[in-house]
Amino acid sequence: MKNTPLTEQHRQQGARMMNFHGWEMPVHYTSLVEEHLCVREKAGLFDLSHMGELRLSGDTALATLDRLISNDPSKLEPGQVLYSPLMNERGGIVDDLVIYREGDGFFAVVNAANVEKDERWIRDHLLPGTTLENISADTALLAIQGPEAETIVNTAFACDHGSLGNFRYWDYVWNGIRVRISRTGYTGEDGFEIYVSAGAVQTVWNMLLKEGQPHGMQPIGLGARDTLRLEARLPLYGQDIDESTTPLEAGLSFAVAWDTEFLGKAVLTKQREEGLGRRLAGFILQERGIARSGCTILDGQGSPIGTVTSGSMSPSLQKGIGLGYIQRPWNKAGTEVYVQVRNRQLKALTHKGRFVQGKK
Repeated sequence: MKNTPLTEQHRQQGARMMNFHGWEMPVHYTSLVEEHLCVREKAGLFDLSHMGELRLSGDTALATLDRLISNDPSKLEPGQVLYSPLMNERGGIVDDLVIYREGDGFFAVVNAANVEKDERWIRDHLLPGTTLENISADTALLAIQGPEAETIVNTAFACDHGSLGNFRYWDYVWNGIRVRISRTGYTGEDGFEIYVSAGAVQTVWNMLLKEGQPHGMQPIGLGARDTLRLEARLPLYGQDIDESTTPLEAGLSFAVAWDTEFLGKAVLTKQREEGLGRRLAGFILQERGIARSGCTILDGQGSPIGTVTSGSMSPSLQKGIGLGYIQRPWNKAGTEVYVQVRNRQLKALTHKGRFVQGKK
């Protein structure tokens, strides 16, 4: 398995480790529920150095990216960040990216399981004049999420980040270490993602843990990261979205710029004109139980109408929640459906929006 620069640190801190797409990563240090609630109520520190980073530069970098993603990179100014699906010709989602504008170039953060695939896909579609670099091995990523995140980051880096808006970033040097801090995250809470070199990340990790301790911050594993993102109804690539799903089916129409030309646009245009046969919908179980990925969703007569993609017990709500692709009209919010869990059919209500709102 691959290791991040902090793998040994996680072991020393008592983390339970797991194989996550070929990376040895901490699943939790104390318990999933304790860590989940710590982020919701105080703050948590995540090691996300398994994520990939690609840099596009050159005179045609904008034109290359514009053709590959469904959102509009031309509206980005240096210091701004954009979320977008990476598209294929069939309208499917190759990956979902977070893209930073760097002068005339772009810095793209990709999912850990997709680094090689994304690099190949983008390289196969480069326009002459665009250079693509995979800088994943040299880049480490940390995240601080939770209501106390801003206070901790301000103290740690001796800088007021209150004026740093959502999906904005700053670059500066802290104690001789180049740091990029963006107001982004994957938990539904206020927070920041911090990029440093792989060689400097242990120094920054230890410093942040020390500065965060008076505010109740703890290191957080991937277990709580998954339940946090599910409560915030944020899709996970490989479960809720993939190359067989379109941004419209996944509820990501906000990331589709219809006035641009990109791979798969014709498919999305047809879906918009003809209507969607299915859509990713949230649901809350009305009975005790947990809906797992792959469970069948049924109508009141017991006929299959969809499939669960993500499901868990919500630590905040103490109810089973989930996401799944459901046929219309049953995907409309407030509709009664049933989820087949082993030999039981559990009643559920479809739900619009986030299951849990962040505190800030």
